[in-house]
Amino acid sequence: MEKTVNNSQRPTAIVLAAGAGTRMKSETPKVLHEVAGRSLVGHVLHATSALDPENLVVVVRHERERVASHVTALAPNAIIADQDDVPGTGRAVWCAMEALPVDLEGPVLVTVADTPLLDGDTLLALLAAHEGNTVTVLTTRVPDPHGYGRIVRDQDGNISSIVEHKDALPEQLLIDEINASMYIFDAAFLRDSLGSLGTDNAQGEMYLTDVVEAAYKQGLPVGSFIGDSMTVEGVNDRVQLSVLGAEKNRRLLVKAMRAGTTVVDPGSTWIDVDVAFEPDSRVLPGSYLTGTTTVAKGAVVGPHVRLHNVTVGPDASVAFADLSDTTISVTDSAK
Repeated sequence: MEKTVNNSQRPTAIVLAAGAGTRMKSETPKVLHEVAGRSLVGHVLHATSALDPENLVVVVRHERERVASHVTALAPNAIIADQDDVPGTGRAVWCAMEALPVDLEGPVLVTVADTPLLDGDTLLALLAAHEGNTVTVLTTRVPDPHGYGRIVRDQDGNISSIVEHKDALPEQLLIDEINASMYIFDAAFLRDSLGSLGTDNAQGEMYLTDVVEAAYKQGLPVGSFIGDSMTVEGVNDRVQLSVLGAEKNRRLLVKAMRAGTTVVDPGSTWIDVDVAFEPDSRVLPGSYLTGTTTVAKGAVVGPHVRLHNVTVGPDASVAFADLSDTTISVTDSAK
């Protein structure tokens, strides 16, 4: 029997934040590392808020107390679910579903917690693409798909399965369309399918991707939405943290410039997500603006400043300074 989803229902969102992130080589949990003044999991929570989810569940395990405390501070209504000793994304989602009502209905978003460029528009587009589907997968295309799960399609172009890199056949390794680890499922189908997941694979884990294949084999509609590869890229190590941090900074500066701020040298200017500019403000080279710094109309910051939680008033200027938690007016512009 074909199942469809009524997307007028507010979705449930599940964020997977249980991983150890060993490649970061850090005492700080991976999802708590920051890009543009916001944690990786914070970026994902901010993106999911665009969906106005009825329920928000965050699955934790590694450094449980630190991650849970951080999530609760950002999203007080979030349900914290603990992943048990059984490994795999399928088990993580099972633990999340156990924290939700057994009669839950409607769409369920599942996403990872380490994608700092993820935005609400992408998730809204994924939700729109889910109309009429039982499962919808967010995919993307990359020039080097090594290490990623491959999207396998049938002769009609429908997703038939997602094959993890370690389980892929040689011909499947040539596929450049990959799984972005973001999905929307029909709640009832997801709960039913999770109970039948096994660990017969190269990694000995319960794969959430097996739910996608189960839907296809049952003749249920499996859809997809192809997203921008950088927007959905996750952080696995410090190199990716740096690359995605630079791209996030570039996007923030482009937004500021299009709104009326002059940034003389974007390559040497860094800002946090909560930094605000008024039109006709000006940023000179070597400026590092963090926290809730605001730059008013006609103000000039730089060159070579580091400002944290600083209010730069109308027509004020500040250069060659390292300041925090203060206000600069036109009468006391600092140098």
